Amino acid sequence: MRTPRRKRLLAAGTAWAVAAAGAVALSFGLAGSASAGEFLVNGGFETNALNPWTCTGSTGSVVTGHARTGSYALAGAASASDTAQCVQTVAVAPNTTYTLSAYVNGAYVYLGVNGGASTWTPSTGGGYQKLSVSFTTTATQTSATVFTHGWYGQGTYYADDVSLDGPGAPASPSASASPSKSASPSPSASASPSGSPSASASPSSSPSTSSSPTTPPPPGGHALVGYLHASFANGAGYLKMADVPDSWDIIDLAFGEPDSITGGTIHFNRCPATECPGVESDADFKAAIAAKQAKGKKVLLSIGGQNGEVQLTTTAARDNFVNSVSAIIDKWGLDGLDIDFEGHSLSLNTGDTDFKNPTTPVITNLISAVKTLKAKYGAKFQLTMAPETFFVQLGYQYYGSGPWGGQDPRAGAFLPVIYGLRDDLTLLHVQDYNSGSIMGLDNQYHNMGSADFHIAMTDMLLTGFPVAGNTNNVFPALKPSQVAIGMPANSYAGNGYVAPAVVNQALDCLTKGTSCGSYTPRAGKQPNLRGLMTWSINWDNYNGNEFSKNFHSYFG
Repeated sequence: MRTPRRKRLLAAGTAWAVAAAGAVALSFGLAGSASAGEFLVNGGFETNALNPWTCTGSTGSVVTGHARTGSYALAGAASASDTAQCVQTVAVAPNTTYTLSAYVNGAYVYLGVNGGASTWTPSTGGGYQKLSVSFTTTATQTSATVFTHGWYGQGTYYADDVSLDGPGAPASPSASASPSKSASPSPSASASPSGSPSASASPSSSPSTSSSPTTPPPPGGHALVGYLHASFANGAGYLKMADVPDSWDIIDLAFGEPDSITGGTIHFNRCPATECPGVESDADFKAAIAAKQAKGKKVLLSIGGQNGEVQLTTTAARDNFVNSVSAIIDKWGLDGLDIDFEGHSLSLNTGDTDFKNPTTPVITNLISAVKTLKAKYGAKFQLTMAPETFFVQLGYQYYGSGPWGGQDPRAGAFLPVIYGLRDDLTLLHVQDYNSGSIMGLDNQYHNMGSADFHIAMTDMLLTGFPVAGNTNNVFPALKPSQVAIGMPANSYAGNGYVAPAVVNQALDCLTKGTSCGSYTPRAGKQPNLRGLMTWSINWDNYNGNEFSKNFHSYFG
């Protein structure tokens, strides 16, 4: 999208709140010593018991044979329905900086403080890895709840040598455990969560001592996604990779484009100095990408855009696509791929009416190509998509050329791609801009440029919908953690810009169930909605970073 039609989305901020029901609230006194102190009790689990840690349900236990040091370690049995979160609440001093650290072993193991910072490891790494995060208490804060947990369906994780360091050593804990805490020293003794999950109001708030559980966010938390003009300037001016603010969690390099429409070979040319004065060298660009990744950011190659028409009509084109994209990813050390196919890249052949079993080559070859890339790079491979509403939500009314022909064959054409790659999809951020009126699940037309439009379009993804009105052919709901909302960064970036207050209204409705206006989301409130995408980082920078600042003001 070399014109304002280029889209982009928000990626998640990394701070988020997690609390476990039935967590024991232990009160600690602070000694007057100014020397550094250890604020956690039983951080090495060498008592052969959880106390004073508490874990959701019966997911936590102390085990032998997996310790990093000593004889014992925490084992958290994460399942398809429970992240095996374990917490400990301690007293802290106001306006004081603390460092939380732990050694963890497992996939997607999290360490953090309720209402504040968190960090995680994306893979096992073959053994224990150290996680560390610092936080500063507020002027009135006197307690903090620290946590560790795994992730849904990732299996058992282990944690050992958990430490909270800060100025002054704590006194012994008093016996003020909550009544829900078992007095048994058994390794299986843990509190059961009660009540239904609810989201924290804002990750930027002070840590809460409430024992009400919250729904944990997806790996990575809320995300802010933006597109970086890497191969052109486009009015907003060139921005060096090193100068991209750390507020962006996913950076999509715009754009990789085809050598020819049907050949499948993709090239990524950096912006020439004649168009982008001050452009950095290839070496500096690559080094800046690595520096972003070292901070936990993801940098992806975005293919397509307004001028990048790609049609994989043959298996040869499919193979060229895989080979050329792999070469670009390897050259720059990228984290994955963003599919930004627009225009006439995707359309459905006449008679191809079942999105679950597509037969059109440009669809099936794209799905096959991306699956091949995913298999090559494994779990670390990030896959995002930024289709226009015409290719997704319009499918509620029209799909392809229709049962009798005559419709636009591109209508809803992204649906089989999304469905076919649903298990590999990191994030879908539909462009809620440069769009015509689209019918929502209330069977009313919604127009871009309003909170109502973002709410209705996003709810369709979170609820699912019958394709072309066929109740026997329903496009299934995506996970909230797979969905972000695409918006223009300012009025120059694309049609459909909305002010920060309207952005927040849409988020309030979708994540909290408030301020919904005339449209009530069928999916209910979804606090784990992943975040926002915007076109573009450059246009946001041009506009004083209004979009990214508002995102972090909202999510923390």
